[in-house]
Amino acid sequence: MAHIMVIDDEDHIRHLYKEELTDNGHEVSLAGSAKEALDRIKTSTFDLAILDIKLGDTNGLDLLQHIRQQAPELPVILCTAYDSFQEHNRAAAATDYVVKSFDLTKLKKTISKILSKTAD
Repeated sequence: MAHIMVIDDEDHIRHLYKEELTDNGHEVSLAGSAKEALDRIKTSTFDLAILDIKLGDTNGLDLLQHIRQQAPELPVILCTAYDSFQEHNRAAAATDYVVKSFDLTKLKKTISKILSKTAD
């Protein structure tokens, strides 16, 4: 399946996503900071990234711009508890947007939709 990077400063969220996505057959790498995420993008190839907008060390929208510079073709799903960011002009650089929830149904559907498009 796909190699997915989860970028979130909350340890329990990263591990929840990893467990769920691994159960769906994906390889999952975790990053808890912007620096860690950018370092991983330099050294590994990913099919998709899930990015929290509120990171402890930086704003996820700022990180999204750096990801677009390093890996312009990498699909990125913005995932946050704050749906107001969806209207932010820098959020338009994301492939899709999902409001964070412990029910990962919407996130999994969005991942499947994006991966099926990139497989074409």
